[in-house]
Amino acid sequence: MTTYDYDVIYIGSGHAANHGALKLVKQGKKVAFVEGDKLGGTCTNYGCDAKLLLDGAFQVLEDVQNFQAAGLKGTPVLEWDKLMAYKHQVIDAFPKLMGQIIPKAGIKIYPGYGSFVDSHTIHVNDETITAENIVIATGQRDSTLPIPGNEFIHNSKDFLDLEQLPDAMIFIGAGLISMELASMMIKAGVDVTIVDIAEHPLTNFYDKYVDKVVDKLQKEGVTFYFNETIKLIEQQNQTYLVTTNSGRTLQADYIFGGTGRIANVEDLGLEELGIKTSARGIVVDDHLRTAQPNIFASGDVIDKRIPKLTPTATYESNYIAKVLLGDESPISYPTVPYTVYTLPRISEIGLSISDAQKNSDRYDIKQVPYGRSYDTKRNMDAELTLVYEKATQHVKGASIYGNDAPGLINILTFIIDKELTTTDLEQIIFGFPDVSYNLLGRI
Repeated sequence: MTTYDYDVIYIGSGHAANHGALKLVKQGKKVAFVEGDKLGGTCTNYGCDAKLLLDGAFQVLEDVQNFQAAGLKGTPVLEWDKLMAYKHQVIDAFPKLMGQIIPKAGIKIYPGYGSFVDSHTIHVNDETITAENIVIATGQRDSTLPIPGNEFIHNSKDFLDLEQLPDAMIFIGAGLISMELASMMIKAGVDVTIVDIAEHPLTNFYDKYVDKVVDKLQKEGVTFYFNETIKLIEQQNQTYLVTTNSGRTLQADYIFGGTGRIANVEDLGLEELGIKTSARGIVVDDHLRTAQPNIFASGDVIDKRIPKLTPTATYESNYIAKVLLGDESPISYPTVPYTVYTLPRISEIGLSISDAQKNSDRYDIKQVPYGRSYDTKRNMDAELTLVYEKATQHVKGASIYGNDAPGLINILTFIIDKELTTTDLEQIIFGFPDVSYNLLGRI
C-alpha cells in the first residue's frame, strides 16, 4: 500500500479550496495548501470582497441622490484616498489572519506555485509532496487584448489598488466588472467611456433592465461605443490615445480592460497527465474529476456553464469533500442566483425571460413594479419580472431591477428551489414593512 504525505493537497487556497479542506480536516484527513499568491484567493483579496468595500460609499451617494426630491439636501464628498485606505485596512488583514487560522485548523501551507510531477506528486519550490488526492483550485485571471499598447491596460487587481482617481477612464468591454466600476466612477466625477465589441452589454441579463442601466449611466454622463473594437493604444505624455476599428480616437488617463477572464491552467503540467483543458478551463466529469480519477478541479478553473461565482466555488469545494469522504453521488447544482452590482443592481435566477418568451405555450411572464409600493423615493422604477410554469404555477425564473435586488433574489432562490406556491407563502409571516414583505405579497 502506497503511503502519501497527505490525504489531499489543494493547489490554491480560495473559496474553491478552503471550505472543503476544513471539512476534511474535521474528519481526520491530512490536508495541505499550495499557494503562490495571497491566502484566501481572488475573491477575498482582489475581487468581490475588496470591490464591495468600495461600493458601499457609492450606494450611499445613490441613495442621497434619490432622496433629493424628498427633502434631503446636499451631496456627501467622496475622498477616494480615505476610501481606499479603508479597503486596505479591512482586506489586507485577511491573508495574515488566514495564515494563522489555517495552520491552527491542522492544514499545512506551502507558499509557492505548484506543478505536477505525476498524478500524486506536486513540486513546489525545492521540494516534492505527495497526496492520495489532489484538487486544482487555481481560479482565473483577467485576460489581455493582443494589441499594440496592451501594456497600458489595467486590470481589476490594479484598479482595486488605485491610489488616485484619474480625470478620465476608458473601459474596454461592457461586461459585469466594467459596468460595475463605471457605475462607481461616474459618481466620483470621472469622465467615463465604455467601448464594447457587442451591440449590447451584459448579455446574460434581461435586456429590458440592462437598457435601464445603460440609459441611467448615459444620463449621468457615461459615453458608450458599441460594435467597436480597440486596435491600438498609444501613450501621449501623461495620457493615452485609444484607436478603434472605425478610426475613432479616444483619450483618457486610465485604460481598464474588462474583456473577460481566463482559467489559470498553464505551467501545472496538466497536458503531461492527459488532463484536458479548453478556453474555459479544466474538463471534468459529473464528480468534478479530471482524466486522472484522483485529481479534481474546483471553482472558476473548471470548464462549466454554471456561473463562475464565489458561491458556486464554495458549493464545489464542499461537494468534493463529500466525495473524498465516500459520497458517490454526482454533483447536482441547485438554481444559482447572480447579480451585477451596477447602480441600481440587476439580479437573475433560473429560466431567463428571453427563453420564457420563446416558449410562451409553457410559461407565463409577470412584471411587478414593486418600487411603487413602498419606498418610492428610493426605488421608484424598481421592478421584478417572474416566470411561471403554466402547468404547475411554480416560479421558474426571475429578473430584478433595483438596489434591493441582491437580497430579494436570495428569497426567490429559496422559493424556486423548494417549489413554493402562493399558498405556501401565505402560511409564512414576513417582517413588515421590509421590501421583501411587499414583494412576496405579489408573487
